[in-house]
Amino acid sequence: MSEGKKRFQYYGRRSGKTLRRHHLELMEGLLPKLRVDLENPLPAGEVWLEIGFGGGEHLAHQAVTFPDVNFIGAEPFRNGVAKLLALIEEKAIGNIRIHDDDVRYLLEKLPPASLSKIFVLYPDPWPKKRHHDRRIVNADTLKQFHALLKPDGLLLFASDIDDYVEWTLSECWEHGGFELVNNSAEPFENWLQTRYEAKAKREGRKPSYLRFCRK
Repeated sequence: MSEGKKRFQYYGRRSGKTLRRHHLELMEGLLPKLRVDLENPLPAGEVWLEIGFGGGEHLAHQAVTFPDVNFIGAEPFRNGVAKLLALIEEKAIGNIRIHDDDVRYLLEKLPPASLSKIFVLYPDPWPKKRHHDRRIVNADTLKQFHALLKPDGLLLFASDIDDYVEWTLSECWEHGGFELVNNSAEPFENWLQTRYEAKAKREGRKPSYLRFCRK
């Protein structure tokens, strides 16, 4: 690992259960072809970024729905990356690139005003107060989001944790560069329910969907 790679401390999981054989083959064969080159990270055309794509269901669905849009998915969790690769192979998706590391290394490499949408869907809530500085929505990342979004670009946030919803509303208000367009219990358009969201609903947690527009 280079010195640059040590600048950010990552606290989440990197891997889970042992990958199945085919998933391993995809990680070894397909991932290198789709991995974002941080020295040249931006695809041509319109670009949407999803941060923490989990198993990749939503990202793959969006890519199929909007074939003319270029997608970047950021996810350090190895098992989630493997699941997305399987969806890409199954659906023959050609408009997704993957950053399989801490998204902060990607954010600092993207050009200003290069993104039309940023999705932050069901991020780790880090519920303990002493861990709140680990949340992906914070003053530093919001400054980057604001710089990276095009004028009137959208920041789309979803969570089933009320405290994190209130935190995000407060952080965006304090930043001052985001206008709250909608705070709803209804999902965003062209939505695909993920397994995590279904589990949250089964356990009685009500998701909130926040849409912010870059001022």
